[in-house]
Amino acid sequence: MYAEIIIDITHEKLDRTFEYKVPEELEGELAIGSSVLVPFGNGGKVRQGFIVGFSGECSFDPDRIKEIRGRAPKSVRIEENLVALAAWMKEHYGGTMIQALKTVWPVKKQERPREKRVIRRRVTIEEGKEWLALFQKKNQKARARLMQALLDNEEADYGWILRKIGVNASVVRALEEKQILSVETEKVWRNPVKAAGGRQDEITYTEEQKEAIRIFKEDYQAGNLRTYLLYGVTGSGKTEVYMEMIRKVVEQGKQAIVLIPEIALTYQTVMRFVRVFGNRVSIMNSRLSPGERYDQMLRAKKGEIDVMIGPRSALFTPFEHLGLIVIDEEHEPTYKSEQVPRYHARETAVKRAQIEGASVVLGSATPSLEAFDGCLKGRYRLLRLTRRVRRQRMAQVSVIDMREELKKGNRSILSDCLREKIQDRLEKKEQVMLFLNRRGFAGFLSCRSCGYVVKCPHCDVSLSWHKGGRMICHYCGYEEEMIHVCPSCGSPHIGAFKAGTQQVEDLIRREFPGAGVLRMDLDTTRGKESYETILSAFADQEADILIGTQMIVKGHDFPNVTLVGVLAADLSLYISDYRAAERTFALLCQAAGRAGRGAVPGEAVIQSYNPDHYSIQAAARQDYEAFFAEEMKFRTLMGYPPAAHLMAVLMTSGDEVLLNTGASYLKKFAQRIRTDSGLEIIGPASPAVGKIKDQYRKVLYLKHEDYRVLTRAKDKMEQYIEMNEGFQKIRIQFDFDPVQTF
Repeated sequence: MYAEIIIDITHEKLDRTFEYKVPEELEGELAIGSSVLVPFGNGGKVRQGFIVGFSGECSFDPDRIKEIRGRAPKSVRIEENLVALAAWMKEHYGGTMIQALKTVWPVKKQERPREKRVIRRRVTIEEGKEWLALFQKKNQKARARLMQALLDNEEADYGWILRKIGVNASVVRALEEKQILSVETEKVWRNPVKAAGGRQDEITYTEEQKEAIRIFKEDYQAGNLRTYLLYGVTGSGKTEVYMEMIRKVVEQGKQAIVLIPEIALTYQTVMRFVRVFGNRVSIMNSRLSPGERYDQMLRAKKGEIDVMIGPRSALFTPFEHLGLIVIDEEHEPTYKSEQVPRYHARETAVKRAQIEGASVVLGSATPSLEAFDGCLKGRYRLLRLTRRVRRQRMAQVSVIDMREELKKGNRSILSDCLREKIQDRLEKKEQVMLFLNRRGFAGFLSCRSCGYVVKCPHCDVSLSWHKGGRMICHYCGYEEEMIHVCPSCGSPHIGAFKAGTQQVEDLIRREFPGAGVLRMDLDTTRGKESYETILSAFADQEADILIGTQMIVKGHDFPNVTLVGVLAADLSLYISDYRAAERTFALLCQAAGRAGRGAVPGEAVIQSYNPDHYSIQAAARQDYEAFFAEEMKFRTLMGYPPAAHLMAVLMTSGDEVLLNTGASYLKKFAQRIRTDSGLEIIGPASPAVGKIKDQYRKVLYLKHEDYRVLTRAKDKMEQYIEMNEGFQKIRIQFDFDPVQTF
């Protein structure tokens, strides 16, 4: 028996399988995905590798084939289906097979189990009473206390006994020797999910919810496993629909994965699922300890979990009977990996579902253009929820023109309208959320008088401000000098937005000294349970105002919040990224959707220096399809996804001259490919941050309508890079349809 093995070395020249003989003592013990130790190279140095296939024959002289040394110590096998998924990811997104395998490998090594010692009574009640009388007669007080405790409880925690009744280990051993009790060690799962009080209330579904559930159940029962887009306005009850779909899958003996975009959403989401599925729900995320992650993986493999919830990495939970993958808030950019292979969870989930025979449900109030376009083209089935579950009105949205505020002499980050509404809610004992849209912070210059933003004349994205007085396009490299006077209206009030969440918090505390204020951003959520602490405090109405970045507007449900204020809505609109309008629309809709989810109607105030922009106007009306139609015109005109496909080639090196030379050679090679494929090439240009940790960066973009043309271009470029030694000191990564520019 021979094994095909990928060696654990990340290098393009070693990105292939190597054959090794399986020792007789390991035949039948190893499987695809097993981690083994093998001699590698001329020196026979022992390396770790992963088995990706077996064969009864070898392609070389059997006498020259080296033998597997043994299993890698404390290693955890990758499931065979996940190995197949890794092979697809490597082919679809680039990188090496070993990088793909490590991506789908949720836990890298075994962890020591957590153990609990238990004392159990081995004698009957009558015998125990006789022993108790004997100990009392002999004045053996400690033994008598221990015997009385065992008569009260047949078994008890070892540590609790020692602490509670004041006995030591020698007393326990004495009774153990007399066979009155036994001390046993039990393995205890580390469980990161705290039990939730109460059970799920009886749900009355709306007609739209019933229809979505019916369609899914009928398809599933008929074995018609497909991908659905559950497009529902904020507050329309998407989570309840997910749970009913999962209930159907679990009844069939299957398991489900629920992906959420951020760890911040874990607390509320998990509690809702625990109330329905009890202790058969768990979580997987980067905040867990290695022991917690290992235990959740074992529980999943043993079938002790029905539902796994977590961010992107939870997609690789090793379920043996996967039936459904749910991706909530599927439009979020966090579903795209920033590490090689740069996979997207949406596409990868669809592929895993195909491999394992499962369904996929994408959910969003503001679907990605790719998902909605997929429905229009028949790849996905559209399920709509157009009304909130309790018939609450959508929040009434006001768009405030901050240029007019400036004309009135108001230079504050708060408009007069928002300030008045905050005061009104405080008087009514209602809660307020203030969302600071900081994406693209200080990345561009805007005029506070007229809203003008300088754009690249070639790419229709904003120019980014760089130190040294230059404005640069991160797509094509176009540059121009910094401006200090607005070319549109002549105003000197042109510059970068300089307020952060800390400054907003200080301002709110000064303006409303009696209000309780919480802040939620990267600085306040570094602790393991900081998300839960802040969110539960706000849910319990321990504060009146919650200030935060994007993490506060995604998926949270606070019934007492009746006002949401969006500060500087423009900041995400003019980042140097073709998805800027889509992100802005989604964020504003999500923010407005946090208001009025209880009995009292809600309001949202959007402050903007460009209130007439189509993304802001469509968000104020909560009109996704109008936005989609307008945005697709732009994407089609410029050849951006989903109208076409885009491949970014990111190059980094510590040698700036070498990097510039390598980038120009790679562009010339791409131009040779273009002659027979119609590729459009942009760049190379410096990305937003041109140097990180002494590593210079360049990026080249390739566009084409056919994804396969780009993957073939990637394969040819990888071959060209491997054949030319000059590229050895340049790190090159490929990213397909990037969700944000570099």
